[in-house]
Amino acid sequence: MKSILKVLTLIITIVGIGSCKKLIEPKVYSTLTDGNAFLTKSDAIAAVNAAYSRLKQPSGISDSWMYYAGFQVTVSDLTTDAGHAKSGGDVGLMSSCQWGPTNQYIAYAWQFPYKMISDANNGIYYISKMESVTDAEKKQFLGELRFLRALGYVDLTDAFGPVILLTEDSVAKSISNPNYEAPLPVTPVDQVNTLIISDLEYAIANLPVNYTGTTLYNSNDVGRATKGAALTLLCKLYMREHEWQKALDATTQIMALNQYSLYPDYAGLFAENNKWCSENIFSALADQLVDGVEIKNHFGPLNHAVVRDRWEYFGLPWRMFNTYELTDDRREMFFDNYVGTDGLVYKQGPPGQTTPPPGEYYLADAATKKFADPSGPDNYLDGHVFPILRYADVLLCRAEALNEIDGPTTEGVNLINEVKGRSHAILLGAASGFTKESLRDAILQERGWEFVFECKRRQDLIRMGKYQEKVNEYLSAIGLTPTINFAEDKYFPYPQGQVDLNPNLSNADRRN
Repeated sequence: MKSILKVLTLIITIVGIGSCKKLIEPKVYSTLTDGNAFLTKSDAIAAVNAAYSRLKQPSGISDSWMYYAGFQVTVSDLTTDAGHAKSGGDVGLMSSCQWGPTNQYIAYAWQFPYKMISDANNGIYYISKMESVTDAEKKQFLGELRFLRALGYVDLTDAFGPVILLTEDSVAKSISNPNYEAPLPVTPVDQVNTLIISDLEYAIANLPVNYTGTTLYNSNDVGRATKGAALTLLCKLYMREHEWQKALDATTQIMALNQYSLYPDYAGLFAENNKWCSENIFSALADQLVDGVEIKNHFGPLNHAVVRDRWEYFGLPWRMFNTYELTDDRREMFFDNYVGTDGLVYKQGPPGQTTPPPGEYYLADAATKKFADPSGPDNYLDGHVFPILRYADVLLCRAEALNEIDGPTTEGVNLINEVKGRSHAILLGAASGFTKESLRDAILQERGWEFVFECKRRQDLIRMGKYQEKVNEYLSAIGLTPTINFAEDKYFPYPQGQVDLNPNLSNADRRN
């Protein structure tokens, strides 16, 4: 109260002084309106780039938690058997599957996709009306924006199911008849899917396979959406909806583009200096000197002598780490045993032991090297690329779709072994040694090893009908209450702040 009174006194004092003598008159350099915005091609490019920037935008609340890496990892990986947070607070509640509608990470998972969708909708609305760009340029810009809008809605429906559907028509309505307090209706998932499919089909028809030799942009903009990215996201949507033949057809089209292949070295795939390679289909790019991010801070190990001063908010449970075969290169992508800056040996403790002997420190989990490259620069802000869609996912999606359609096939097993072989993991045997159910389990296990902290685990478990079983088994194993009830937990509760604003959003009955 004292501080508020001081502020009020200062305001009154300034107003009083201003009544006698004008202090400072602000100078307006420019004002952006409907009349002077979206006039040039540069305006259109700026609008498209602004939508991309949402993928790695910090929360703005005294830290740099981001949409991709931060919030998506929290809701997609930390809420499963493949993610652990030893810290308390809301992130700890997500990790122990004790979330509720007031959890800030659930709020972020709603807020940030909608920010990207909002930017995309504005760009689509205004660029569609522009006369200063050619039809070909317009289709390119709209294809990119519609891909980003589709990505936002895939993430929202993954997390929340039925959501508020906003499009460029919403922009037009807000201009002609603004009513910012009107409660918006909730749209069923199948209707949101209709928009997602329409957006992605437009993007597939109008985006290039790559940007080599582009005349629209100033350089080879490898981070932009492509035909392959739109096909891959469409494949992922069909996988979610168990439209197996459509998913399989999408993988056929992706492979026919001849743009992608597995990067030969799994560790090199995630090196901070590897900004783009043949395995990348769509990623959130960053440059340490230009637009650095805080990914290494969140994923880096505790008290490490090389990757120093990191926080390890995200770690892989030892239970999952111990399932890797010793020959598997992916097992080496963790800080599981090292000498710390304090001289202690940081390691996994023996089963059942919690008190380390002198000279040792028992780690609660294993930090990943994927986003904490020991050979990268030791800066506060880093330049890690965050993979959103990559070719290994396409291969494993194809294997899964083949299995769901025809059961175990030689092609399906070979696709899985292609991914395993890259990392020198032990290959699967002949297809005849599997049933549809056992191969499905093998694919789920392979995806768990391959895509640690790439925002896929929760969706994989739900799609394969294993979410309740696997997560409750994990919670019991680490001494926590197995709280997952799939009928209630397929979707997260709507953020309480949104429920308070919109009576059409209700958590009273979120059973599925």
